[in-house]
Amino acid sequence: MTQKKLYKSIKDRKISGICGGIAEYFDIDSTMVRLIWVLFILAGGSGILGYIVCGLIIPNDPNY
Repeated sequence: MTQKKLYKSIKDRKISGICGGIAEYFDIDSTMVRLIWVLFILAGGSGILGYIVCGLIIPNDPNY
């Protein structure tokens, strides 16, 4: 059994591939992840900080 790893998406990339990567990891639609992220941003701005942190921590997909 292969262990799943979280990577930034290359094929589903709008800004930096974070939402696409999260969607691929959880096998859900990337639009839902983006909508949830926007809700976090509108609910006090914590989504912006989280996005920046994820952009720095989550590695690019080594398969591409």
